[in-house]
Amino acid sequence: MDFVHKPVLLNECIEGLNINPDGIYVDGTLGGAGHSSEILKRLSKNGKLIGIDKDEEALKASKERLKDYSNVVYYHGNHDDIKNILEELNIEKVDGILLDLGVSSYQLDEKSRGFSYLGNNDLDMRMDKSQELDAKYVINKYSEENLAKIIYEYGEERFSRQIARNICLERKKKEIETTKELVDIIERSIPAKFRQFDSHPAKRTFQAIRIEVNDEIKPLSKSVAEAIDCLKPQGRLCIITFHSLEDRAVKNAYTNAEGKCTCPPGLPYCACGAIKKAKIINKKPILPTKEEMDENSRSKSAKLRIIEKL
Repeated sequence: MDFVHKPVLLNECIEGLNINPDGIYVDGTLGGAGHSSEILKRLSKNGKLIGIDKDEEALKASKERLKDYSNVVYYHGNHDDIKNILEELNIEKVDGILLDLGVSSYQLDEKSRGFSYLGNNDLDMRMDKSQELDAKYVINKYSEENLAKIIYEYGEERFSRQIARNICLERKKKEIETTKELVDIIERSIPAKFRQFDSHPAKRTFQAIRIEVNDEIKPLSKSVAEAIDCLKPQGRLCIITFHSLEDRAVKNAYTNAEGKCTCPPGLPYCACGAIKKAKIINKKPILPTKEEMDENSRSKSAKLRIIEKL
């Protein structure tokens, strides 16, 4: 199967990066190279793109798609480690960084990866197949309390406790091994009258388990702060989020970088140590147009936030 991923908010990202033709840019979530191919079109032979992805299949597909460009460095790694990756590559600062968070269209469509609630496949959900933790372990080994917490917080699923309880009851009989087995449990846990007709009942739980397996939320605030530190003056960081927790973490990290004082009103001087490192370009997130949402349903929850290093 070809690694095809329709880039979300493409024009808005390219415009937001404010590309310097001779600059160095990082795509921390290379995926199918949809965004990267457009960045490269705007770079001169002196410019450079560093493409990072923890999915080796994505890297392989991107190398093929970008084979006509000689100014690309590919790196198998996690966007949370951008600072360390740049140090390994002996690059001190860059002109721009793009992060397109969440799961790619390919990963969802490639049923054998276990991200999708459609079909009957092994519970996996690992973006990086070299890591040990997978969905099967989470479903079969996590405590009922921990499962309920993850499904509620990461999936915003109101029936999280019932789903977790039924998962634990079923795994006492036999190990839960496939996506279909998990879907059946979820469907039995949600009363019919509460099921949304425009959304699969397992969607929120699968999202939650995927986020836990790939540790998508916890490191994000630190990762955003480090990415900002890696920018040259006037360099820009563009981040696309698809989940309210992701967006909140990015928004808060941007606010901290802008040096918002958190001291109580009335203090004669700032005591919290707020330092202004960057300026937020768009106070409100940039959303897809109606046309894009109609063409690409996966763009509907996307939000783009841009910040510029001072």
